[in-house]
Amino acid sequence: MAPQYAPSLRSRLPPLLLLLQAGFIVIYFFKVDIQQNVEKNQQAFRNDYSEFQDVNAMIILGFGFLSTFLVRSSFSAVGFNLLIAAMAVQWAVILNGVGSLYQRGKILINIRSLVVAEMCTASSLIAIGSVFGKINPVQLVLISLVEVSGFVLNGWLLQTFLLTTFLNSIMLLHIFGAFFGLMLSWALYRPGSEKYHEKEKIDSITGLSSMMGTLFLWVFWPSFNSVLVEVDHPDRGRKLMAVYSTYLSLAVSAVTAAGISVLTSPQGKLNLFHIQRCTLAGGVAIGVAMSVVHQPWVAMVTGLAAAVISTLGSRFIKPIMLYAFECHDTCAVLCVYGLPGILGWMVHLLLQITNADDLDAAVRFAVFHISALLNTLCLSMVLGLITGLLLKWTFWRPQQDKKCFDDQAFWEFPHLAVKL
Repeated sequence: MAPQYAPSLRSRLPPLLLLLQAGFIVIYFFKVDIQQNVEKNQQAFRNDYSEFQDVNAMIILGFGFLSTFLVRSSFSAVGFNLLIAAMAVQWAVILNGVGSLYQRGKILINIRSLVVAEMCTASSLIAIGSVFGKINPVQLVLISLVEVSGFVLNGWLLQTFLLTTFLNSIMLLHIFGAFFGLMLSWALYRPGSEKYHEKEKIDSITGLSSMMGTLFLWVFWPSFNSVLVEVDHPDRGRKLMAVYSTYLSLAVSAVTAAGISVLTSPQGKLNLFHIQRCTLAGGVAIGVAMSVVHQPWVAMVTGLAAAVISTLGSRFIKPIMLYAFECHDTCAVLCVYGLPGILGWMVHLLLQITNADDLDAAVRFAVFHISALLNTLCLSMVLGLITGLLLKWTFWRPQQDKKCFDDQAFWEFPHLAVKL
C-alpha cells in the first residue's frame, strides 16, 4: 500500500509565496532606495561588510544546520530556514524603514539596515524552533511575518515610550522569539505529544550536521553581538569590549555545559543536545547585558550561569513543560534562548543599579528596565497565542500527526517513489 502523505500544498504555498514576493517587489519599486552618499557607503562597506557576512552566515548556515538534528527532517531544517530568512528579511527592511518613509517619503537601505533586518529574522527563526517539524511551510511563512512584525513593534514601543536604546531593544530578540514560540507551541499542541514520537530522534549523521550549525553560531556570535555597536561611540573601546565579552562568555559556557551535561546524565556521559545548544547560552545572555559589562570576569560568570540554567533547563524543565503545561518545545528555545536572555536582562539591571550615581537614577532605571521586559514578554506571548490559534484553522492544512518530523511530507524523494 502506498504511504500516506500530507495533503498537497499546491493550492496554498505557491500562491502565498508568489503574491507576497510580488507585493514586496512593488513596495521596493516605489518606496525603497539605496543610500546615495557614495563616500559614506564606501566607508560603511569597508567597516561593516565583513560583519554583515558573519551575521548572514549565522542566519543561513548556523540556524539552518542547527535544526538538522532530527533524523528525518534535515531537508526541512536547511531548506525552510533559507525560505523563511529570505522572506522575513525583505519584510523586516520594510517595517524598519517606516520611520524613514514617513520623514523622507523613501525607505533608504544600507549595510546597517540589512544587518538589523537579519537580526529581526533571527528572532523569528528562534520562535519557529519551538514548533519545528510539526507545521507546514505555509504556516512557517505566516509565523515568520507575524513574529517579525511583532518584534519591530516591540522595539518601537520600547524606544518611544520607555526610552530604551536601539541596541538594548534589538538584543531582546532572544527573549521575544523564545516566548513567542513558547505560546505558539502551547496553542498548537497535539494530543498525544507527551508520548515520544518515533521520528523525533538523533542519529550520528544528523547529530554531526547539527553540530556544524553550532560551530557556525559559536564562531560568529561575537560579530552578531557587536555589529550594531557604533564605532564612533565616545567610548571607542565599547565595540571591542563587546567582542571580548561575548567570546569569553561563550568559552565559559561551552566548558560549563559539558560539565553539567555529564553531571546530570544517569550514565555519566555527554548529551549531544546539550553540546549543540547549551554551549550557545553564554552568547545569548551576554548579548542582552553587554552594554554594561566592562570586566572580563563579569562576562565569564554570566556565561557560566547561563550554561548552568540552559543545561539544567533542557534536562528537567523541557519535560515538565511538556507533561505539565502541554507545551512541546522541539528545540528547547525556552531553555536555550529565553531563560539565558532573562538572565542577561537581570545582569544588566544589577550592574546598572550598582553603577548608578544616586538612588533616584537607580530607581528610575529599574522601573523602565522592568517595564521593558514586561512589555516584551506580554507582547510576544499574546501574539504567539493569537498566531497559534489562527494557525489551527484547517484551511492551512495542518500536518498529519504521523507525518510530523518527516521530510517526505513536503520534499521529493525520487529513489523512494512508487513505480506503477
